[in-house]
Amino acid sequence: MLLKRLSFVHFRNIAQEELSFGPGINCFVGDNGAGKTNAVDAVYYLSMCKSSLALTDSQNIGHGGEFFVLDARYATDGGREERISCTFSRRAGKTLRRNGKEYERLADHVGLIPVVIVSPADGALISDAADERRRFLNALIAQTDRAYLGAVMRYNAVLAERNRLLKSMPDETMLGIYDRQLAGLGTAIHARRQSAVEELRPRVARYYRTLASDREEVELVYRSELNDRPFDELLLASRARDLANQFTTAGIHRDDLVLRIGGYPLRKYGSQGQQKSFLIALKLAQYDLLAAASGERPLLLLDDLFDKLDARRVEQLLLLVSDEAFGQIFITDCNPTRLRRILDRAGRPYELFTVTEGHIVPERKGDAAESGDGERNGNPPEAAEEGGGR
Repeated sequence: MLLKRLSFVHFRNIAQEELSFGPGINCFVGDNGAGKTNAVDAVYYLSMCKSSLALTDSQNIGHGGEFFVLDARYATDGGREERISCTFSRRAGKTLRRNGKEYERLADHVGLIPVVIVSPADGALISDAADERRRFLNALIAQTDRAYLGAVMRYNAVLAERNRLLKSMPDETMLGIYDRQLAGLGTAIHARRQSAVEELRPRVARYYRTLASDREEVELVYRSELNDRPFDELLLASRARDLANQFTTAGIHRDDLVLRIGGYPLRKYGSQGQQKSFLIALKLAQYDLLAAASGERPLLLLDDLFDKLDARRVEQLLLLVSDEAFGQIFITDCNPTRLRRILDRAGRPYELFTVTEGHIVPERKGDAAESGDGERNGNPPEAAEEGGGR
């Protein structure tokens, strides 16, 4: 998948800009808070219909504005052209269009433009509660299996109705109906998650061995109550507890993805370097899975990379993703000299964009050559652009 052009209107602090990208590595460099992250988050938004930063849609509108617009042109690995545009306004809500035709459901778009993001927020996969890891699994599978996303949405709706019933005057007949619906949906979701983790496991181990200098074995374990007991039996056995607590205490909404190193929990026993290497290995495994399932090389977004790894491991990573198995890549960093030095050694063509107070200026080939760092740069972008408050 290739993102050829992206335009912004009132997206956070970007008033009106347009960018053209190269087919290899595209780098956004600038001070912290200049807006580098906004550029890659806009790319993520147009794939997943939401921000990677857990922002509401209204929070993506520029200060004092009433709406934002994102518009992008893509070329698939098979040569097909796609145009995706998203408009959100405080009054009318969100509208997403593919080649000019409005989607009836946003969920129908997820998976068309596969994307993987590596960012500082990934630390939540280790330190936060299980719902973060469930969200990771859901986002991964949803990009390859539209039926799965629909099942998760229906499961959550039925779960909410069941919990409301438990808080009022529970009716045994209605509880039975909800139980049958949850059991059917939850069993299918559990099977799909189990399959995804099985596919991720060897890929994570392989990438970790490449990135890390230690020989510790890493593994993923899918923890679910459904591993040991059918869902309908779980719901029946937990009925009294559910009535006492007034919410559903058993089910796939309690699943977890356990991360281990050397047989022990990564959060407790992994060093900072091991944790960061594990997280990047997990995201590269996700990339592999999406590429295999979709037939498209996903867009790879590497946000604030040096926050996660030291220079040596960043160089290892960039050498790794310079392989033909990886497609277009977007990187943000605050140190252009350091990044250029590593990219030049990697030998893959790249474009450099300087971000200053919400504006992006592409570095022309002549500028790079004069500095002695740009001999391997690809063709310059066709237009300047960018912005953001991060």
